[in-house]
Amino acid sequence: MNRHIGKQTVVFEKPPIIRGAAAIGGVKEGKGPLFEYFDTVLADDKWGEDTWEKAESKLQKEAAVMAIKKANLTKYDIDFILAGDLLNQCVGAHYGMRSLGIPFFGLYGACSTMIEGMAIGAMLVAGDCAQNIAATTSSHFCAAEKQFRLPLEYGGQRTPTSQWTVTGAGSAVISNVGKGPKITCVTAGRIVDMGISDLNNMGAAMAPAAADTLCRHFKDCGTSPEDYDLILTGDLGAVGGDILSELMKGEDNDIRERYNDCGRMIFDAKEQDVHSGGSGCGCCASVLCGYVYRMLTEKKYKNILVAATGALMNPQMINSGETIPAIAHAIVIKA
Repeated sequence: MNRHIGKQTVVFEKPPIIRGAAAIGGVKEGKGPLFEYFDTVLADDKWGEDTWEKAESKLQKEAAVMAIKKANLTKYDIDFILAGDLLNQCVGAHYGMRSLGIPFFGLYGACSTMIEGMAIGAMLVAGDCAQNIAATTSSHFCAAEKQFRLPLEYGGQRTPTSQWTVTGAGSAVISNVGKGPKITCVTAGRIVDMGISDLNNMGAAMAPAAADTLCRHFKDCGTSPEDYDLILTGDLGAVGGDILSELMKGEDNDIRERYNDCGRMIFDAKEQDVHSGGSGCGCCASVLCGYVYRMLTEKKYKNILVAATGALMNPQMINSGETIPAIAHAIVIKA
């Protein structure tokens, strides 16, 4: 029997398997330290399409197709695809997946969407509601900046706390049979709002949600940071990551010795002008489905805890005087 323990955590008796994964990086990401772990690196931001938005849909589709192929399956073997992105009404996923003909669930957890999809997918598989699912997300710097902040042509000055939305995508196929790392546990997040309203300081807005979920995970599971080879967040960047470390230390869960953030890993902070680091749905997705998945399959990581955060707002709400609610979902992956 699968077990619901504590308030927010599910432990699987028969852990679902990440049977295959694929990652795509953009032009800037392909010049970063993780370039060799991407299955494909874009030659230009539009990737042969007319618009940035069409390019993002292509990112989603191609990542899913590659992941399914690497899992030695076909699209006809996939029971459900769970996908989302940052664009209004998740159109990146809708238009990207429309030609595949796979039963589809659209998700929106902002930058937490990849882990949200993997968590729900793992529960579907573990609950015998599916044999194979694909979880897919993406983001695109140009499309996201146009929607959430300012037109690129404006050339506005970026603040030191701002993050660079990753152009990239990742897809993971989760199955009930096969070989690969296993998802042993899911901890669902709660919405946390600390009153921050600065769109250029997402790390500070999201860090408390990550702390809330991680602390709940440790309490529910009876574990501590020392039980994991790596504790990874999706997109807090340098500012948010530092805040999270301090928050966790204050809760007697010091994660600093084994903690990293995908937004710090995907770019070279000294050589690439990304300020506080990377963010976006494609940040966690491309790092997890590229570099981290490789490290798990090679047994260089044996037990990791991944928590991705998301800012659950849009510019209209901020312009109306609202603050930024955030969420973090977490999964445990064992080699």
